Amino acid sequence: MAAGRKTKDAREGGFLWNAFYKYLAGPATTDNAIEGVTPEARAAWERDLAARKEWSRRQRERKRAEREGRRGAA
Repeated sequence: MAAGRKTKDAREGGFLWNAFYKYLAGPATTDNAIEGVTPEARAAWERDLAARKEWSRRQRERKRAEREGRRGAA
């Protein structure tokens, strides 16, 4: 190996190998993965998302109140 030359990792492949892997041998795709396979799974996902959004909203409000409290005390 010449000084300063980087050898290509065999896992990177080339253009043809990448195209082959992407279109023919790549990972399987799952339709409707987010929704889940059942209406119950989708409902559970939606409840979880709503709970996470509510938690984030409460954290933002708490931090905002702390900032306002520090501002008023200063």
